Amino acid sequence: MPRNDMGTPTLRLIVMGVSGCGKSTMAQALGERLGLQMVDGDDLHLPESVAKMRSGIALEDADRWPWLDRIGAYLSQADAPGRVVACSALKRVYRERIRAQAGDVCFVFLDGDFELIDQRMRQRVGHYMQPDLLSSQFRTLEKPLADETDVIRLPITEPVQDMVQQALVALRARTSSGLHPVL
Repeated sequence: MPRNDMGTPTLRLIVMGVSGCGKSTMAQALGERLGLQMVDGDDLHLPESVAKMRSGIALEDADRWPWLDRIGAYLSQADAPGRVVACSALKRVYRERIRAQAGDVCFVFLDGDFELIDQRMRQRVGHYMQPDLLSSQFRTLEKPLADETDVIRLPITEPVQDMVQQALVALRARTSSGLHPVL
């Protein structure tokens, strides 16, 4: 884990998963609990990409590369205690791109089935990501495999505070000395 000049660990988290799985809510909750700066990866999209998604057009990799680079750069500039970003990171190559930019990062994968997430998406109001694009998100999703050892998998069937607690337990297990005083 990277440390600042004072030797304090700097935590870099990505809360990942398909649209509608609860990334923003979970990233906000983790940020509050750990004292981390939080940004929603959606806020780092270019206006053209947002316009595409608002129109129901799925993004292509060419749209995503600069976005992933901005996310990685945001994380790489973190001071202690760190930063958390809500970002889909659907493909392994996207996660690799973020790792290359950000350095030591931990992904918290919010895993859920299509029916539950579709139901959640149809209930939210005012989000530019159209529920009809959920199928393309699931087609794109490459669930992290066991060799991606920097990934914590959480089922989204639990209440957010329970998921936060599970994430904290898993983060503690990743380090023997503890990540942060509030852990």
